[in-house]
Amino acid sequence: MNQLDPSQLHALQAMLVFMPIFILIGAIIMIIPYWFIWKKAGFSPWLSLLMFLPFVNIVALYVLAFAEWKVVPIVPPAPAYSYPPSSFPPPQV
Repeated sequence: MNQLDPSQLHALQAMLVFMPIFILIGAIIMIIPYWFIWKKAGFSPWLSLLMFLPFVNIVALYVLAFAEWKVVPIVPPAPAYSYPPSSFPPPQV
């Protein structure tokens, strides 16, 4: 039988401690952009949790891509002043 020596056992224990932390950080990095995208599209931001489910995340992306987003378009502001009148007469041809 294969027995683990103490150095291998310590490395395995360290992996078991740090691996969940890395997985949690990766999950947070994945959820934050989808949270804002779902919210901007007018849906519940909790739908970003669907990105963890295989095949459901593909369907969710298609819903985002082809749904009508409830975002109000930004109207460019009117200029604060109008153009000054031209002091030169138009050219005579």
